Amino acid sequence: MNVKILSKKLITPASPTPPHLRNNKVSWISKFQSPLLHLPNIFYYPSITDEDNIERSKQLQKSLSETLTIFYPFAGRYIDDNLILDCNDEGVEYVETQVSGCLSQLLEGGELETQLRNHLAPIPLQPENSPIVLVQFNMFECGGVAIGICIKHRTADAYTVFAFINAWATAARLGFDKVAPPSFQFPSIFSSRDIPTFIPKDNGDKKVEIQKRFVFNGAALSKLKAVASADINTSRQPTRVEVVTALLWNTLTVVGRAKHDRFRPSLLSLTFNLRGKIAMPIPDNYYGNLTSPALARFTPDDHDENKIEFHHFVDRVHNGIRKQVTDCAKISSEDDLFSKVINVKSEMIEAFNSSDADLYMFTSWCRMPIYEVDFGWGKPGWFSAVAVPGHNMFHLIDTEDGDGIEAWVSLEEDIMLLFQENSDIKAFTGQESLLIIKVHNRWKPKNLVSCLNRRMAARP
Repeated sequence: MNVKILSKKLITPASPTPPHLRNNKVSWISKFQSPLLHLPNIFYYPSITDEDNIERSKQLQKSLSETLTIFYPFAGRYIDDNLILDCNDEGVEYVETQVSGCLSQLLEGGELETQLRNHLAPIPLQPENSPIVLVQFNMFECGGVAIGICIKHRTADAYTVFAFINAWATAARLGFDKVAPPSFQFPSIFSSRDIPTFIPKDNGDKKVEIQKRFVFNGAALSKLKAVASADINTSRQPTRVEVVTALLWNTLTVVGRAKHDRFRPSLLSLTFNLRGKIAMPIPDNYYGNLTSPALARFTPDDHDENKIEFHHFVDRVHNGIRKQVTDCAKISSEDDLFSKVINVKSEMIEAFNSSDADLYMFTSWCRMPIYEVDFGWGKPGWFSAVAVPGHNMFHLIDTEDGDGIEAWVSLEEDIMLLFQENSDIKAFTGQESLLIIKVHNRWKPKNLVSCLNRRMAARP
């Protein structure tokens, strides 16, 4: 399949940014985001109307220009040295491409190859003074389109990214006057602070990294939650994100044992949106970066190695999130928030630099308004992540029906080969009908239905 660039241009705001808004500091929380880290994604729209894609593109460019008048920082340039967004209206990059083949045929298999997906999204590794937002409008021969969007993480978290994209879609579909105005007033809340420099250790060992998608449909998640609930000694029902995160983490420890001949300690980081969680009065329409991970630890000494089971990981994930919620409720000042974020980041860097522990970084975009992005020709038929540099990274995204979860997993090649063959992963992603559970201190294959029935029958 060939992707040919037809045009490349800068889209500037429809009206200039007022002088008093041109120098906009970003939150000091943004400093913890790598300057090379971006948030790329692709929205896929099969052809459902007779409208010409060139006309669609023109409408997108017009509405994007209008939207940038209120999302003005995105049309500027980020200055890394002093955390400044120079809102100079230089614009966002907009690329049009022609793609050979039919989008529907590509999506029939349920997944696009990583190399092809990456050709449908803008290249994120740009010079420091490059546009903050990159857009690629891909036109397929069948009339379908794929819109790749990439935004620098130093300027926006996922909450902000999807607010911007949906605002743009609203402007294109209903008119700019229907877009709710955002606010970029974090500088009025967060003062300038000296941020400790966290430099992850580079051991020079560059391994091949692979990204794969694992789909847990609604039925699989119901079964997975039932298995977890049968072993949890409380009446609480684990969430979809908790059980998927726990299963992936549990599998990673099993894979690690197979590779190292022993269980290794690990730290799990799950990105946590602080809006509405901290006691500081932060309006919902304040955009930028306002996240801090919830942490959970696995230490082999916690249990006899022969008694480490799935529900233990469900408990760890749940307790890590619950602790984050409790801690955040006590944050009533910037000093409290600063102390909390510094402590969390210090733990992560310590784990990252350890040669005897693993750090797994999870991001959940579940319940984000991803499948609400309608530019005027319907909602997307599919949404996908894009492979970015880094391993031990996990993105959780809703399936189109909202019931399941797609887990986009990035691991080193040798780990991925073991991970994807794990029987638990195969069972709950529909790859086989067996579930591996711990029975009498040994891993034995059991029929999923009979196993589930026995466990539920034994539950008090």
